[in-house]
Amino acid sequence: MTREELMAKAPVGRLILRLAIPTICAQLINALYSIVDRIYLGHIPGTGGIVLTGVGVTFPILMLITAFSNLIGAGGAPLASIQLGSGNKEKAEDILNQGACSLIIISIVLTVLFSVFKTPLLFLFGASSQTIGYAEDYIGIYLLGTVFVQLALGLNPFITVQGYSSFAMITIIIGAVMNIALDPLFIFVLSMGAKGAALATILSQAVSALWVLRFFSSKRTILRLRLSKFRIRKEVMLPVLMLGVSPFIMAATEAAINIVFNSTLQRTGGDAAVGTMTMIASIMSFCWMPLQGFAQGAQPVISYNFGARNSDRVRQAFRVFLVTAVSYAFIMMALLELFPSFFLSLFTGDADLVAYAVPFTRIYFCGLGIFGIQMACQQTLLGLGQAKISLFIALLRKVILLIPLVLLFSSFLGVKGVFIAEPVSDITSALTALTVFTLNFRKILEKGPKK
Repeated sequence: MTREELMAKAPVGRLILRLAIPTICAQLINALYSIVDRIYLGHIPGTGGIVLTGVGVTFPILMLITAFSNLIGAGGAPLASIQLGSGNKEKAEDILNQGACSLIIISIVLTVLFSVFKTPLLFLFGASSQTIGYAEDYIGIYLLGTVFVQLALGLNPFITVQGYSSFAMITIIIGAVMNIALDPLFIFVLSMGAKGAALATILSQAVSALWVLRFFSSKRTILRLRLSKFRIRKEVMLPVLMLGVSPFIMAATEAAINIVFNSTLQRTGGDAAVGTMTMIASIMSFCWMPLQGFAQGAQPVISYNFGARNSDRVRQAFRVFLVTAVSYAFIMMALLELFPSFFLSLFTGDADLVAYAVPFTRIYFCGLGIFGIQMACQQTLLGLGQAKISLFIALLRKVILLIPLVLLFSSFLGVKGVFIAEPVSDITSALTALTVFTLNFRKILEKGPKK
């Protein structure tokens, strides 16, 4: 079968699984970039806990860099897929090339801004006098590789929408394997600590970026990078930015809530509370990545068949997505409620810190099961090109609900209130997302894609 025949005729469940397995693996491996760093750093003899906390406060900067790659990648790839489904290869290629040009410009701006203001930002993000040195060591080197992160993460979705999800997975595998191998060398053998972890990460991302660029100059790609098309036009990039703003905000608000979490926890509980959130955020990242990977497998099926006006296959794809997301989320919630110590001990050998973190971990993840509903609804709307509705759902969970709830609950309950805010937000936003989706899904399918 050709790619077009697969998207239009292959059994939906098997097709999504075929596309999703490589992307799930890629997302899990991508999570290892930061998680492996934290695992190694947390086990440095004597100082592991404080180094882990220091690197943890850099998380908002890392998430903001990822958010900008989502702005272009997650915004442009579905639109390129819709254009391919409509038979308009030229416009799909314009989206790719102008997106790549945008990623390079964004990289330069972010590198300069964060390098200049890193110290005051890190204190704002929850660093203390004990942890600021480790935070500066890590982020100072990491920022030098911003362009590699942007190109690797921002262009990889354009590989997936062409049906080459296995190739997209290899992009991440290459970098992650390098990172896992280089981390112990730089951190322990060369005694570089936090600097070594950052250096291992950017070298690995550089190799991933080169792999992506190689694909778009190869014979197998449908969409090709062409320097002659590296000019930004409003009529092409504005729809990309409008659609990409939803996944951008989802990632950017992760940074925002992490800032609110860490600054509030530093004030109410000190470095131990901030260290707890560093471990919980790492666990959450690892839980969330498979869902994001499944979404990347389902979205090309949804987008292509929406562009081809095959509503039945769009509905089938959503049902598969919903059942899978909810089932997975409930399984992960059960594991975390039953075995929190196991997951926490992966990140530190400090038994006292693990014991301190266990009750807060159970509170934080008790609403995770229902989160699958929001993921399925929001990502399906994204695949249908519904920027405004998807943006509302993205804003609801973190900006409208979670940040105010953290500030409110912490004022009454202290450290505990910070962690209670998460499940309250998850449950409320998931039920709202399901309601909004139900009211709009049929209308969107009947109206069809924009010309």
